[in-house]
Amino acid sequence: MKTHPWFEYYDPEVPRHISYPSITVVQMLEEAAQKYPTHPCTIFKNTAITYQEMDELTDRLAAGFSSLGIHKGDRLGLLLPNLPQFVLAYFAALKTGAVVVATNPLYKPHEIVSQVNDAGVQVMLVLSSLYSQVKEVQKDTPIRSLVVTRPEDLLAPTLEKILSRPRESDRGSISNPAPNDYWMEDLLLRYAPTDRLHLALQPEDVALFQYSGGTTGTSKAAIALHRNLVANALQFRHWLHHAQEGIETMLMAIPLYHVYGMVVGMLVAIRLGARLVMIPSPRDMDDILGSIQNYNASLFPGVPNLYQAINNHPDVIAGKYNLSSIKACISGSAPLLPDIKARFESLTGGKVVEGYGLSEAPTATHCNPIFSENRTGSIGLPLPDVDCRIVSLRDGVTDLPVGGAGELLIKGPQIMQGYHNMPEETAQTLRDGWLYTGDIARMDAQGYFYLIDRKKEVIKPGGFQVWPREVEEVLLRHKKVFEASVAGILDPQRGELVKAWVVLKPEFTPPADLSQDEMKSFYQGLEEELRNFCRDEIASFKVPAMIEFRHALPKTAVGKVLRRELVRQHNLNQRDNSTL
Repeated sequence: MKTHPWFEYYDPEVPRHISYPSITVVQMLEEAAQKYPTHPCTIFKNTAITYQEMDELTDRLAAGFSSLGIHKGDRLGLLLPNLPQFVLAYFAALKTGAVVVATNPLYKPHEIVSQVNDAGVQVMLVLSSLYSQVKEVQKDTPIRSLVVTRPEDLLAPTLEKILSRPRESDRGSISNPAPNDYWMEDLLLRYAPTDRLHLALQPEDVALFQYSGGTTGTSKAAIALHRNLVANALQFRHWLHHAQEGIETMLMAIPLYHVYGMVVGMLVAIRLGARLVMIPSPRDMDDILGSIQNYNASLFPGVPNLYQAINNHPDVIAGKYNLSSIKACISGSAPLLPDIKARFESLTGGKVVEGYGLSEAPTATHCNPIFSENRTGSIGLPLPDVDCRIVSLRDGVTDLPVGGAGELLIKGPQIMQGYHNMPEETAQTLRDGWLYTGDIARMDAQGYFYLIDRKKEVIKPGGFQVWPREVEEVLLRHKKVFEASVAGILDPQRGELVKAWVVLKPEFTPPADLSQDEMKSFYQGLEEELRNFCRDEIASFKVPAMIEFRHALPKTAVGKVLRRELVRQHNLNQRDNSTL
């Protein structure tokens, strides 16, 4: 068998190897500002900030951050949704030599404290609505100063005031935050672009602490160098070979604080000189659909449930939106079902392809070709300069033959340098230059890869091995099932039981006027129907012993179902019932 069979299935325009320039992430923005100075960099609520303006604003905010004592290597936190301020603060932090730590703005205070303390964040830029929440717990963290921004700070006329008065401080119109805290607007008004300290940043400098979602264990900060982020942005820019520089519009509905949106969205767009249309809430379908139509969005990274929500939106079904500007959508975080893909492509005329990535390789390592063959259920082919192995679960070393299921190992220029403050975990995950992903996968003879499940999430009922994803895919083929998640539940007799949590399609949910007994009978019948369906598809030991019907499943911000949260809720319910 050929060593890299996937090369033959690349789109012809995609190179097998890339020559990577020795530049930093900062230089990506600076080069875009030189090539496309008057092109919009970000668009939010009809206000555009050009590439030249964004470059100058980041210089000014970098000077402001430096005045707060931020030096090279210090950690600077961002607690923001998708606003132009994220792009601004991200590049301003990097221009000071700081390490960016982007935190989910939906986190509870104790979650913020945990991440901030682990990273050692000293200054944090926060949305005004989150300021009091962070202020309450600041005493438990190393944060010295908070920089506060309002959603409208980079909208006209405030933006025009900032751009036209580079050194004037104007605090009169807004109340001061606490001592040692600052309004972002104030810092931008106080400093000129020439006030920025120009550091000798190198591609080997640390740019990012990217925290894993913690869905399979303790959240860890993957350390990404500037060259890791540049490499991955270039890999995906080449994968999107049909994208035209200075022409495209990237719809940013997936969160920028997650490495998926940060790299495949923001950094790829900046490399292209594309417009970034900001969507603060991915649940605001009117904003998403209106932005696609009004700004002719052409590139749209997302998750399957987002594309499905568009497919099912009544105004889309009624033909009220023109979505034909979309060229390509990269789908990640969850399996892309064929009917979602087919329906979205028919609505837009664009391509929807499934990919794969992880925080430890920020972010993408695999993707289906844009125009060549897409294989159902596959995460696609390794990107240029990405090498892969499938190794035995027993020894972690022996390479398996084609079709064998084992742990996926990855090597490439985007692989992290390790985990922050976790030398043992780093040694386990990075071995001889290979990243041990913890994901179980297989490769077919043509080099297409297929995820089976997480190594740590295998269920062992009665000594057998059950991969949750396999059972989920069977349940999702049932005509009545909209979403499904499967996990192992502790059982004194068999060690573990297979449990499924199922969300029904709206047309198959029971009428609200059923009596309690009728409702119970309805779900009992449906549970047996689903079990019988599974028995026809998989071995009996894989069939769910328990099925719980729910209105929704808990998910991360990028649409990944939180299996551990479902198990936690199950255990709480069991404990509460046992005390009755």
